[in-house]
Amino acid sequence: MDLPKSRAVAPRLEFLETATSTNDVLREALEGADAAAWPHGSVLVTDDQTRGRGRLGRTWMAPTGKTLAISVLLRPRDAEGGPLPADAYGWIPLIAGAAMTDAVARAVEAAVATSAPLDDPDDRTGGLEVALKWPNDVLVSGYKVCGILSELLPESGAVIVGAGLNLTLDEHDLPTLTSTSLLLATGAAPDADAVLADYLDVFARRFDAFVAAGGDAVSSGIADVVAARCGTLDSEVRVELPGGVELLGTAERLDPDGRLVVRDRENGEEQAVAAGDVTHLRY
Repeated sequence: MDLPKSRAVAPRLEFLETATSTNDVLREALEGADAAAWPHGSVLVTDDQTRGRGRLGRTWMAPTGKTLAISVLLRPRDAEGGPLPADAYGWIPLIAGAAMTDAVARAVEAAVATSAPLDDPDDRTGGLEVALKWPNDVLVSGYKVCGILSELLPESGAVIVGAGLNLTLDEHDLPTLTSTSLLLATGAAPDADAVLADYLDVFARRFDAFVAAGGDAVSSGIADVVAARCGTLDSEVRVELPGGVELLGTAERLDPDGRLVVRDRENGEEQAVAAGDVTHLRY
């Protein structure tokens, strides 16, 4: 892939013909002698990732040429050149997820615009709903089209944000029954370079605004942006917490640290969730 649109919005973009995990490859590069050659905003991409990683150590493989694995390097620094406040880092995957949500939504609109006339000319989505599922998935009408994985490198303070986007997987390629691809959702193969460039551009601009505000999600407007795109809010959810504990309740809001606040169905108490597998319940 040449990816001219994406290269135009990234200070450095490397496309690999194949990679085990783009997050792993980028981390290894940052631990090597040429670490300084990877500036803030650098991107590593492949359409053939053989050992992709997700949350909780999950791994998967995807057919060559049907997905994009994207890793973005962030070097967060406040106005004085120091690290952001520790509680700010929880917003990074949410900023990435919201940016990908917008990129996927525009890809859906582009596909719908070239298809048959719509029943409702005011609806550019063709009835497809694109939303962020807290904390790290992008869904199209409830089916996962992208996952986000952020990793902090403690020694340098850098953050690698990985994303796996399903482009043209068919029903036989899907890793789970709750997955989809842009092709399956819209009936049209997406412009991979356009989607990637859109994601990288929006992510960079919002992250820069977040850093300029000292990692304050509220004053930077990031909290409102994420909340507006988060389909988890106001939903009945089941949260599988670390340690095997299960929480059932209503996802009410995001707290100042980006944690999901769930009102327990049994006792009515609120609990802020920092990590865990979230399932949207349907009745």
